[in-house]
Amino acid sequence: MNASDRTPADLLRSALAADPARPLVTFYDDATGERVELSVATFANWVAKTANLLQGELSAAPGDRLALLLPAHWQTAVWLLACSSVGVTVEVGGDPADADLVVAGPDTLEAGLACSGERIALSLAPLGRRFPAVPAGYADYAVEVPSQGDRFAPFAPVDPDAPALVVDGTEHSGAQLVEQARADAEALGLTPGARLLSGLGYGDWQGLSAGLYAPLAAGGSVVLCRNLERLGGEGLDKRVESERVTHRAL
Repeated sequence: MNASDRTPADLLRSALAADPARPLVTFYDDATGERVELSVATFANWVAKTANLLQGELSAAPGDRLALLLPAHWQTAVWLLACSSVGVTVEVGGDPADADLVVAGPDTLEAGLACSGERIALSLAPLGRRFPAVPAGYADYAVEVPSQGDRFAPFAPVDPDAPALVVDGTEHSGAQLVEQARADAEALGLTPGARLLSGLGYGDWQGLSAGLYAPLAAGGSVVLCRNLERLGGEGLDKRVESERVTHRAL
């Protein structure tokens, strides 16, 4: 990665310039049997579309706060990087009543209604499917995002020292996220091309780092597993082999 990268969005841009075709996020849901693999280019395209949705359709701007009420999921990772691209502060599991925007999944729709601003709902169904009916009070992400532009340019520069992420009550700037992700990658022994299998949730920094930021900072990739406890030991061994996993965070 480029030593001058100072936000997670910068890390993604460097990864895209270096090798757009390599895998970045491979997602499994062992409750549904879903598997999705996103190359750097495909992931960056989703990020660009989501950032355009945020900035254009939802009128989000640097300094706005977004309550992210989603589990560990490939689309959650997209939202984290899209917010970094716009300069929106993500509050993981934050209070929707105190947020300017909320992004909710099927299990958090009711809680998200406390947000008086824009509300986006994700079905989290395989293949990113739409809800059968749009949840009341929400826009359906799967309906809104496909028409967005494939390239993103922020209306205002993103300040690397501005708040970017709040998790477990701790606020991090974009620059701090990059610094900590690099330190975590080094501590985990991640090098370019490493594949880290993570069964951790996104509710704390350890899970966010293993499940996205550290592999991104290292030039590696993540095999992100939801409901991994359903797989069993033999199934886990087979996945490690088939996905060419080099490191684990369980």
